[in-house]
Amino acid sequence: MLKRLRIAVLLCVLLFVACSQFFAAREATDWDLPLWVDVYAVAGDGRPATREFIQGLSRTEFSAAEEFFAREAQRYGVALDRPFKVRVVGEYGGELPQLASDSGPFGVLLWSLRMRWLATRLRWQADVSGDIIVLAVFHEPTEGVALDRSTALDKGFIAVAHLFADRNARPTNEIVLAHELLHTLRATDKYSLTTNAPAYPDGYAAPDARPLLPQTKAELMAGRIALDERRAEMPRDLDEVVIGAATAREIGWQSRR
Repeated sequence: MLKRLRIAVLLCVLLFVACSQFFAAREATDWDLPLWVDVYAVAGDGRPATREFIQGLSRTEFSAAEEFFAREAQRYGVALDRPFKVRVVGEYGGELPQLASDSGPFGVLLWSLRMRWLATRLRWQADVSGDIIVLAVFHEPTEGVALDRSTALDKGFIAVAHLFADRNARPTNEIVLAHELLHTLRATDKYSLTTNAPAYPDGYAAPDARPLLPQTKAELMAGRIALDERRAEMPRDLDEVVIGAATAREIGWQSRR
């Protein structure tokens, strides 16, 4: 009986947190003020090289992402010089809530609430808390091993970005973090879930180009540059990425044009 009572109280607290974040998300995309992004580094494996990499991170590790958003915001007429201010604030050493691949709706709900509760606790512990929390989970690169898919909560202000603990991977790490960051503001994926190919037209950086293919840049929420009907490639860095009109509408930028 006591255990059930504890669970009921926890669910009430988590639901309150979720509701609070929902209304906060509506205000965030007014773009009257910049959104502060707090990045917490997480060791995704127990390897010494990963630990060493995390210890060498600077507060401005993701400055290229911040500059990318500033550039794209200017294209859509957003008045802010820096719509996002991204800073590495420290390391999180606890366990992250896990979402099993076969989780049903209730399992997804519990995972979502646990993630929101984690974000709330991190904010309570911080001297100065940001608007969005990104858990950057670093892994030592291993040949033939792909990283887990990164995740973010729609309107939840928290994202998990799986990244490589490698200086050479910094440009692609920035792309992954920027992609997941926009998911927290209701931006949707714009690629095929079966083939990972950019979906036309919203997943194309230049859907009105003639000839249409090959594209020269990637739309951020599609993540790849369409070369032809069958092939697409990862952009090398954020200089080869844009935020398309559909994504701009989703995060509240399009109306500013």
